[in-house]
Amino acid sequence: MGPCFVEGKEQLKKRAVGSVDGTQEPARREKVCQKGNPQLQRKVHAFSDMIKELKYLLLRNWTEKIQKGTNQEQPIQNKDGDVDVSSSNDIVLFQTKDVDHKKSSIQRPNLIVMRGKIIKMENQITNVNEYEAIAKQKLPKMVYDFYASGAEDQWTLKENRDAFSRILFRPRILIDVSKVDMTTRILGFKISMPIMIAPTGMQKLAHPQGECAIARAASAANTIMTLSTMSNYSFEEVASTGPGIRFFQLYMFKDRNLVTQLVRRAERAGFKAVVLTADRPFIGRREADIKNGFRLPPNVTLKNFEGLDFGEKNKAGSSVSQTRRHIDPSLNWKDVKWLQTITSLPIVVKGVLTAEDARIAVQAGVAGIIVSNHGARQLDYVPAPIMVLEEIVKAVEGRIGVFVDGGIRRGTDVYKALALGASSVFIGRAVVFSLAAEGEGGVRKVLKMLRDELQLTMALCGSPSLKHISRHHIFTRFPSNL
Repeated sequence: MGPCFVEGKEQLKKRAVGSVDGTQEPARREKVCQKGNPQLQRKVHAFSDMIKELKYLLLRNWTEKIQKGTNQEQPIQNKDGDVDVSSSNDIVLFQTKDVDHKKSSIQRPNLIVMRGKIIKMENQITNVNEYEAIAKQKLPKMVYDFYASGAEDQWTLKENRDAFSRILFRPRILIDVSKVDMTTRILGFKISMPIMIAPTGMQKLAHPQGECAIARAASAANTIMTLSTMSNYSFEEVASTGPGIRFFQLYMFKDRNLVTQLVRRAERAGFKAVVLTADRPFIGRREADIKNGFRLPPNVTLKNFEGLDFGEKNKAGSSVSQTRRHIDPSLNWKDVKWLQTITSLPIVVKGVLTAEDARIAVQAGVAGIIVSNHGARQLDYVPAPIMVLEEIVKAVEGRIGVFVDGGIRRGTDVYKALALGASSVFIGRAVVFSLAAEGEGGVRKVLKMLRDELQLTMALCGSPSLKHISRHHIFTRFPSNL
């Protein structure tokens, strides 16, 4: 098959509607090819062949088979029974090569029709955002919504992305960028780029290898992976995937003995830091999870809690809601001090959104802070982390590391965060969606995409190394002191 083309909604709809046997196609083809342009002729032939194959697949209920396999709603159909690929909410996958139409097995799709446009999958994926569309198609609705949704009205969820568009570049020219160095040190550990993997719970829902696949991808990219307390693979299982720099994200439980046990296991497994989540005294109102009745399948457990007894009938590893109930809402800065007494690992506090809390964190002696709103999953109508980053960096005055997460989908986003003073960034949903789409290989591709985009952005802005990225390279269209 020839190249895959991207068409607007109306153009695609017009091209897709025609006779089943394709008798109208030769007339269109002949009319366009009269221009005598060989390259245009080849493109027209390729596009015409592709449209005919898509029609055939649609009329043979190919999409119905795919939807049945992924628990998604059926595609929207028009009055003639054809799938309406121009629908803004319609996402359909197609297998466009090596298809045996006599077999009922569903093969791996390599084409996606998304919001009325055709894009090629796999090798043709060109940016991180495209993985979300693929993940949405592959995952059950309950699982996709768990990863993708935010709290209440989801204003902050949207703002996490939109805020980056209000930061513009001031590129410098005539600077030698023949070599661009992205290496950096985080808490003393050298990594290849200022892009790290944030803690995300229950990754086995996205892919059977879950956290282990992500650990291997992070190690291959020479960057840091953070394991969630709510992981589906244990400390020991993740550590067994091979060498790598890994942090452990910790929820503070009411039973401090349990906390001590978790930290000790992380230490023995070779984890290098503890990331204390401080913005979750109670779980935010995530309405998608409420509507879907979110729960773990019986074969997916929280492995770090297996065998531990919270004094209830069921073991902690068998119930997400049960484990959540034991998170301590009384957590305060005194507990941070206590945590420092039970471990020599550096402690990073996650969930800082104000300069006031940043100053207290410095006084508490933590090694770093993560500017974060918990992926917009806790309190709605809080600012995007990128909006308050500069305020927090100024408050810290370089005394501890400042990291940021939330809405990062491009290398340009990473550069903007670094220009505002972040030491490095964390990415979460981008990793999970790529994991759902292509497993470990997808995560590797996402890390490489972001690395390549950051490298290009640095070169085009005149920054041959991270130390050459400064506030002078950007200007913002939002207040720096909210």
